[in-house]
Amino acid sequence: MTLILGLDPSLSCTGWGIVRAEGSRLAHVANGELPTDPKLPLTARLAHLSEGLSEVIAEHQPDRAAVEEVFVNKNPQSTLKLAQARGAVLAACGMAGLPVTEHAARLVKKAVVGTGAAEKGQVQAMLKVLLPGAAIAGADAADALAVAIADAHLGGRW
Repeated sequence: MTLILGLDPSLSCTGWGIVRAEGSRLAHVANGELPTDPKLPLTARLAHLSEGLSEVIAEHQPDRAAVEEVFVNKNPQSTLKLAQARGAVLAACGMAGLPVTEHAARLVKKAVVGTGAAEKGQVQAMLKVLLPGAAIAGADAADALAVAIADAHLGGRW
C-alpha cells in the first residue's frame, strides 16, 4: 500500500489530494485546498502554503508526492507567482523528506481520462468514476487528485 500526495500549486489556492494505491486499486483518502489572502504580502502567502501543506503531510503521512510540471503562461508575472508557490510547496515536501515526482499536464490527463487533450470537466467526471463517493473540495483539489492518480498509474516515475 502506498499513500500518494498529489499537488496542484498556485499562489491563490493550492490543491492537494491523497490516494491510497494497492496494486492497480485506488482509494480516496483525503483532499483539500489551501487558499491564500491576496491582500497579504507575498511572503505571508508563501508561508501559509508551506505551513498548511506541512500540516497535511504530518496528518496523513504520505509515502511520496507528485506535482504537475510548471507551464509558462503568457503573462510572465503569473508564471513567476506560480513558480514561487510551487517552491513553497516543494520546500514543504523536502522538509518532510518526501520524494517528489513531476508529471506533464498532458500525461496527467492521459493517465486519468485516456487522452492528453482532455478538458477539466472530463477529468472531474473520471474522478467520480475512479474515486466513487469522494467529496472533492473544489477544482484545485480535483486537479491534485488527478496528479496523484496519474502518479499511481505511472509508479512514481517520469
